[in-house]
Parts: sequence; C-alpha cells; structure tokens
Amino acid sequence: MKALQYPAVGAAPVVVDVPEPEPGPGQVLLKVTAAGVCHSDIAVMSMPAAALRFPLPLTLGHEGAGTVAALGEGASGFAVGDSVAVYGPWGCGMCHMCAQGKENYCLRAAELQIFPPGLGAPGAIAQYLLVDSARHLVPLGGLDPVRGVPLTDAGLTPYHAIKTALPKLVGGSTAVVIGAGGLGHVAIQLLRALSPARVVALDVAPEKLELAREVGADEALMSDEKAPAAVKELTGGRGAEAVFDFVGAPATVALASACAGVESDVTIVGIGGGSAQVGFGVTPYDAAFRAPYWGTRAELIEVLDLARDGSVSVHVETYSLDEAPKAYERLHAGQVRGRAVIVPGD
Repeated sequence: MKALQYPAVGAAPVVVDVPEPEPGPGQVLLKVTAAGVCHSDIAVMSMPAAALRFPLPLTLGHEGAGTVAALGEGASGFAVGDSVAVYGPWGCGMCHMCAQGKENYCLRAAELQIFPPGLGAPGAIAQYLLVDSARHLVPLGGLDPVRGVPLTDAGLTPYHAIKTALPKLVGGSTAVVIGAGGLGHVAIQLLRALSPARVVALDVAPEKLELAREVGADEALMSDEKAPAAVKELTGGRGAEAVFDFVGAPATVALASACAGVESDVTIVGIGGGSAQVGFGVTPYDAAFRAPYWGTRAELIEVLDLARDGSVSVHVETYSLDEAPKAYERLHAGQVRGRAVIVPGD
C-alpha cells in the first residue's frame, strides 16, 4: 500500500510503498478515508536525532478516519464497514489517568513506549491504518470523514483547552485566540457555541484574520506589538478573561501574557517552543497558566456531537495521497487556510 513517510532526520516526507498491515489480537484495521495534516508533524520533522524517541521511517498522520476493514481476534464493538474516527492519544488503559478516560495524560505511555499514530506509531496518511484497540475508535455517525477527521485533533485539542476556562467566560467577558489557523479557527467556533464571551482573534496573516471573521470572531486584529493595547482598550482596561495561544512561539506566549487580565486563564496550546515568565509582579494577579495536551475520548465524542448539530465546521483543503508532500510544503509556508486533509482513495 501507499503511505507518506518521514524517512530520515532532516529529509522531506515521501510517498512510498509499504506492506499492508494485518490486525493482531484486539486490533482493528481501517481503510483510511481521510487523514489530517498538522503543524505537530512539522515539529517532529524538525527535531534533531537525539530528541526522537522512536525509530524512522515513520508513516505520518495523527488525525485519522476510515472504515473498518478487518477485526483482529477478540476485537469487538465495531463491524466491517463501520465509519469511524481515531482517538489519537493512545495510553495503557490501566493507569490512574487512563481509568478516568484521560489517555492523553497516560502515566505509563513513555515507560511502555506507547505512541500516537503518526507521532511514533505508524500513522493515518496511508491507504490502511492499524489501530491498537477498538477503544480508540469513535463512530463518525454520518459525519463526512473529510470534514470530520480534523476534529480528532484540531477540534478536540481546543475543546479540551476551552472547557477548563468556561467558568470565567461569562457575560461581558473576553476570550483571545492567538493563531487563526487549523486549531484556532475551530476554537473561535467552539467559544461562540459554548460561551457568551466576546472573541478576539489575533494573527499575522490577513487571510487568516478574514477566516476568523467568517467563523464568528467579534474582532480580528493583527498579532503585533499593538495587540495588547488594543485588547485592553476593547476590555475597558481589564484585559481578557481567557487567552488561548495556538502558536506557542516565544513572541506569542509573551503576547498572551500581555493580553491577560486579573484572575485570567492563559492556555498555551501551540508547540512553538515558547515559555511564559510567571511570578508576582510579572503576570496579572492570580492568572493561571496551563499547557494542556490533546483531550479525552469522551471529549472527542462531544466535539463530534457539536459538529453534527452544526455548531462547528472545519474549513479544509483536500489533497490526494500522492499530493501529500505538497500539503506539508504549503502548511510549512503558512499557505493552508483551515486544515489540509489527505484523501487516500483506492
């Protein structure tokens, strides 16, 4: 079968032929119908050899959807032909966090060398994907796989980040979204669906600010040195009750801190290498800083339900499997509007 692989440190991803996997006990084989392209993949491909915790080559793609092609011995809960989404942050299923359904925070994943598909285990940008357990599948329930597959990360990750801040997003509050790309444009929709907060989007690209307005941002401003003052003016000098940084670079983390108000939540979601300076006199009084990771399987079910009722919709660009390297080139250049999705075909 065809698969898009990251072959070696520093190399560009390439489409190659690899053996079609066969499901072992408890495993499920999917015929991939759609796979998302994410900045996290670029982060992995930017790592030096010493930072990689898994061998190469690696089939990319941690956002996956497909139809069940075969069930391994003992696998149950799904039938051949079912349309499903893949819950990506695989865990051991047994530790204290996994017992709460929080496999994204599995306490033993590193010890047991458990990796998400596309981030250590073979990923979804291929014709077939082997899923380690049926518990990591969620029915798509009539959702279009192409528009549904980004919700497994670009929807789930901002949803998980936003839920914790909801008690502060009351009437008259303000939420700032930094980065209106794949995750950010979904976050704007989630904030509109889940809270009465005014939503202010910040980005450096005019076309992404346009997308932010299209999906419901009340304000869309350039992400520059003037942005904190603009946010303070919009909020009567208070600053935002919640700030979500979907870039996570040093400059955007500093911007997030500067836009935050007293008792605010500042959530650094992006993995751009930035870190916040936190302390008395440095950050607003009682501001809480978080760096969450992905979300729970239950939250993925909730996000898919929001998509079914029309509360959230992902803007997508589609590519064939042979065009997948081009999708990564466009993503790296900041040219993707919304989310790039690979449709492998037959």
